Amino acid sequence: MEAVRQAFVEDPRGGSALVVIEDGRVVLDLHEGWRDAARTVPWDAETLVNVYSVGKPVIALAALLLVERGRIALDDPIARYWPQFQTHASVRQVLSHTAGLPTFPVPRPAESWAEWDVLCADLAAATPEWPPGTVAAEHALTYGHLVGELVRRVDGRSPGRFVAEEIAEPFRADLHFGLDAAGQARCAELEFDAPDWPRRNTGEPGSVKARAVENPAGARDLAVVNSALWRSATVPAVNLHATALGIARFYDELMRRPVGAMIATGQFTGVDQFIGGDPVTWGLGVQLEADGTWGMGGLGGNAGWADPGRGQAIAYVTRRLGDFSTVDRIEEALADS
Repeated sequence: MEAVRQAFVEDPRGGSALVVIEDGRVVLDLHEGWRDAARTVPWDAETLVNVYSVGKPVIALAALLLVERGRIALDDPIARYWPQFQTHASVRQVLSHTAGLPTFPVPRPAESWAEWDVLCADLAAATPEWPPGTVAAEHALTYGHLVGELVRRVDGRSPGRFVAEEIAEPFRADLHFGLDAAGQARCAELEFDAPDWPRRNTGEPGSVKARAVENPAGARDLAVVNSALWRSATVPAVNLHATALGIARFYDELMRRPVGAMIATGQFTGVDQFIGGDPVTWGLGVQLEADGTWGMGGLGGNAGWADPGRGQAIAYVTRRLGDFSTVDRIEEALADS
């Protein structure tokens, strides 16, 4: 693991962590830097950080646990469980980013992130951009409300509580949606690698990506994402707060359970209209790679993934929002090790 360690330390981010679990045993647990931009509070094993889309598989698993228990069927329409939902999309299509609802349809201010029912009602009344099942476009901000409301309608518990009781606690994983005061006190303060970071991560004006990430306001605004409002809200698509160890344990546990094979079953391969570039393969909440690994990256350079062939679960988290260069080096070092 020395090459993996070197890949981590090569580019310190002023606050980041890496954990590798192999066959159930933690073989690498590293962190560096500080929790805060002023660099006064050292990063430690208890530091939580907002990992953006790395949280999508967590809320996807919440729904899949209900599938596993026979309470949800993948090919049922969402409206069977959520009668107000007007788009004729199936549970499978929502989980695989092919429901045609990559954007919130009503312009909303940042304060709306704390208004779960308002945003869910917007999605229930929305018109899909494409016939469901025909086009993939990562549901960058909408995914968590679509899946989370499905969980709430079927189970009765809020998405945050369901994840806490059914995933975080049994997995022994330090990951959370909707932090209390004690959790907020452990949070790292996000910052940009350069002032133009929001512009670099917006997409072309009018594109699916630009429209998806700009509404509601604030998901890439430091004043919002470092606020108590954001940290206490439940935004399962993009505001999981977790430790690197928590995310690695999530994947380690998934590889040991039948539901792990379910989440990593391919559903769509092709160009994703939000991501662009090369074709991707979506499972039921994770991206599948040609080398057999699967997981999810998060805006700014965070990532969590499973490598079943090696029995490894890997998580890298950072408070400095930049690119995926560190993750790329870690992947290369793991492949060579």
